[in-house]
Amino acid sequence: MSASRLVIVPAVWADVQEFVTRHHRHHPKPAGMKFCIAVAIGSENVGFASVGRPVAAAYQDGWTLEVNRTCVVPDEDARNANSMLYGAAWRAARALGWRRLITYTQAGESGSSLRGAGWRVVAERPARPGWDCPSRPRELRGTENIARTLWEAS
Repeated sequence: MSASRLVIVPAVWADVQEFVTRHHRHHPKPAGMKFCIAVAIGSENVGFASVGRPVAAAYQDGWTLEVNRTCVVPDEDARNANSMLYGAAWRAARALGWRRLITYTQAGESGSSLRGAGWRVVAERPARPGWDCPSRPRELRGTENIARTLWEAS
């Protein structure tokens, strides 16, 4: 198999959730989505992207979506799959009328897949002790105290 044989294909939500549960290194499966896509080599899906409403209320403006999860198998043949997913997610969102697509990387992640897909850094977010608050209690998920970078498709 060759990386040049990577193709974007339709995805089924249940397959995305199962794949992320098995392969994602630090996040659980996403809770919901507006749309999802896959990247395949031949008939085998080697990665998925889930696009949904922005998690942060400040970005829930009716014009913005967020790539909530990408997950690709660690395989040399799939080395450009993540960039393909980010690029395809933006093309699909734009075609559906959305004006902005955002995502985050955690401190220590290079963002090379995002840069490869033409995304740009919008902001650096400092680490937070967690997302729990009296008005909306939340369980700890292991992503507390990690700085993040906000990216935008352009």
